[in-house]
Amino acid sequence: MGEKRKRVYEALLDGATEGHSDQALYEFVMERCPKATSKKIVRAALLALTDPHVTDRNVLHTIYALAIEHRMDEVGAESDPDDDEDPSEKSPVLRKLKKKALASTSLEAPKD
Repeated sequence: MGEKRKRVYEALLDGATEGHSDQALYEFVMERCPKATSKKIVRAALLALTDPHVTDRNVLHTIYALAIEHRMDEVGAESDPDDDEDPSEKSPVLRKLKKKALASTSLEAPKD
């Protein structure tokens, strides 16, 4: 594990163990690791969630909640106004499957 990720990981565990949650935990981590990004925090949280030595259910739940919250920040939970995609438009894969289906039905000989 990289040194930076390890520091963020340790800060997450220390903060959650001390009873911090949500924004307080985020601020605790940022205070200990000022250069941490949401991405680094999410990765360290996932590492903590998969660590077999971390068994406290409350700590795991707190870290999980923080990871989900900041992962959604990265993804952008709100729609992007500059997004040109039309949600009703079929994906290229679906268009290709539809073409194949039409082609296979047109190749079949008509039955009398």
